[in-house]
Amino acid sequence: MERIQAAIAKARAARGGRDAHGGTEAGPDGATLPAFFARTGAPAAEAAGIAEAWEALAEAAPAPRHLARHHVVAHRGGRDSAPFDVMRTKLLHHMRARGWRRIAITSPGAGCGKSTIALNLAFSLARQPELRILLVELDLRRPALARMLGLTGRHSLADVLAGAAAFEDHAVRIGANLAVATSRQPVRTPSELLQGASVPGVLAAIETRYAPDMVIFDMPPLLVSDETLAVAGLVDCALLVAAAESTSAREVDICEQELAERTNVLGIALNKCRYMEPGYGYGDYG
Repeated sequence: MERIQAAIAKARAARGGRDAHGGTEAGPDGATLPAFFARTGAPAAEAAGIAEAWEALAEAAPAPRHLARHHVVAHRGGRDSAPFDVMRTKLLHHMRARGWRRIAITSPGAGCGKSTIALNLAFSLARQPELRILLVELDLRRPALARMLGLTGRHSLADVLAGAAAFEDHAVRIGANLAVATSRQPVRTPSELLQGASVPGVLAAIETRYAPDMVIFDMPPLLVSDETLAVAGLVDCALLVAAAESTSAREVDICEQELAERTNVLGIALNKCRYMEPGYGYGDYG
């Protein structure tokens, strides 16, 4: 853990308090107003259309025992959810202050628990009823969210991204304000798909129709393929998930530098911490 913490400090010093695109980040007092959080009285017809779009999504109700088997605990709140609630509060604070909506969650390699954190974070955010949350699985090479949620439909986000299918036919709503888009089967050429010309427009159209307050992208591991780098320029910020006892400081440093060239690096979440020393938190945000 000390090696990872040292890598975090090194990367922050290199950034010098500036964002990935060279601009000074907005202060935490909210100098940049995030219009997507401040619901500033959209026309009634528009608001009704958004509500109808959410209600039209097929509803899913994951079994609590199934979620627990996959370490998804934030849907019910309470003590087990506390680390993710802390992460939620920090994310909201930083993203509101900077006017960010899209966050990518990735990791250096497989097995760091990025999908578990993405799901728990989405459920924690959705427990705030005034928020609308969208979780999009872009780890198309090894999709896992449908299995973790116990979804059995033949969902194919790849078809949606390619412009060959409608989002509402391949996404589900959990509760009133959490929508999840997954793929049941791996995609043979995910890199080519995600770098396709249709993807930016598809994502923009989804946001326009559903007006989510936050979009969480569950991305592939950064050092395994190039898909995350291909999409990084489309998101506002990224969160890197490191496994405390297996991710090396060098891997953290490489990943943070790669991400910082393309988007804002929000911070690093240390996962799988068996022994927590005084002063170490669940996540650390810059």
